[in-house]
Order: sequence, then structure tokens, then C-alpha cells
Amino acid sequence: MSQIFTVAGLSCQSCGHVTGALTALPGVTAVRVELGVDGPSMVHIEAGRALAESEVETALAEEGVYTI
Repeated sequence: MSQIFTVAGLSCQSCGHVTGALTALPGVTAVRVELGVDGPSMVHIEAGRALAESEVETALAEEGVYTI
């Protein structure tokens, strides 16, 4: 299952931490971050199940101040 989340507050320096936190979620097989130049970034997640937005928010909150 493919899901895309819009995330504000991401920077190039935080990509590795965010990718690691999201990859650690149960069922996640791949994460790709697309940094926004003039706006929010997009996080593409492949998983064997649907992820709740709150689950993604919790994982992101552990890595910094990001909003979906």
C-alpha cells in the first residue's frame, strides 16, 4: 500500500532521521522523502498495511517539530 503525507518543517539534515523513524513503523517497507523547495515536503511510504496519520505524526514528533 502506498501513502503520501505532506510534512512541514523537514530539511535536508533531518531526512535520515525521519526516514529511519518511519521505516521502523510496523509494516513499512520503504520511505522516500521529497523535499519541498518553497513549501511542505512530501513523504512517500510503502507499507503492508494502511498507516494512520496519528501514527506517522507520533513517529515524526520523536525526531523533531514536524507537522502533517
